[in-house]
Amino acid sequence: MQTILSGRSKEVIIDTEGPVIIIGESINPTRRKKLVSSLQERTFDYVIELAENEIKTGADVLDVNVGYPGVDDMILLPEIVKVLQDNFDIPLCLDSQNPAAIEAALKVAAGKCLINSVTGEEKSMKKLLPVAKEYGAAIIGLCMDEKGITHDPEKRIKVAEKIIARAIDEGIKPEDIIIDPLAMAVSADPNTCLVTLETTRLIHLGLGHNITLGVSNISFGLPDRESLNNAFITLSIYNGLTCPIANPEKITPVIRATDLIRGRDDYAMRFVEYFRSIQKLK
Repeated sequence: MQTILSGRSKEVIIDTEGPVIIIGESINPTRRKKLVSSLQERTFDYVIELAENEIKTGADVLDVNVGYPGVDDMILLPEIVKVLQDNFDIPLCLDSQNPAAIEAALKVAAGKCLINSVTGEEKSMKKLLPVAKEYGAAIIGLCMDEKGITHDPEKRIKVAEKIIARAIDEGIKPEDIIIDPLAMAVSADPNTCLVTLETTRLIHLGLGHNITLGVSNISFGLPDRESLNNAFITLSIYNGLTCPIANPEKITPVIRATDLIRGRDDYAMRFVEYFRSIQKLK
């Protein structure tokens, strides 16, 4: 199954049978004081700097999140979208808990965006699915609903199926529905990664949709987060992950290596090209 996103002119194909696509996570004010202050001051040089670094280090899509107390994302999200698309031709993933901010951003966005995210809650589906249909956006469906986050992979699949069915009823194409099995901190629950990996496997085998995850969530609160994230993403890709949300500077090398080992990089072209490009940056 292929999900096609686009910027002003550039297309990115997320393919269940293709190489992994990286959604850069860095434009997010969580734990980024410099980004918070620049958003509050309405100066966007740092946003451009973050985006440029993500693209140079392997991001195919940029996740854009400006949600922070004291920041009006309904005004700022569309402003950031315009700034990014004035400077870069890359698809965007619009990340906000505010449906009005998502719609405001879609109104000014060029190309085909990804909405992050729609849950299985009735209010979420009711507000966001019509918006996705109207603006031709793809969606990320989170495996959670009014009951919260279950620790049973089969129940997470049921939530995914509900979102998929409602989205299709709304007129959204199946290929424009990406599922997020949910990744949570392994420090809080030693079995949480196993639940996520099994859910990922079941989605891949049973539903056939593209799959995303916020990879770095699993290592929160622990030392050597990079090693944990690398181990988890390799296992997740093996189970069906196709488009992780992650820091490309940290995660791209292991993704290129995993794609090569899986036979999804003919003659190691992408693997070699990536390391050559990184050497040029040094």
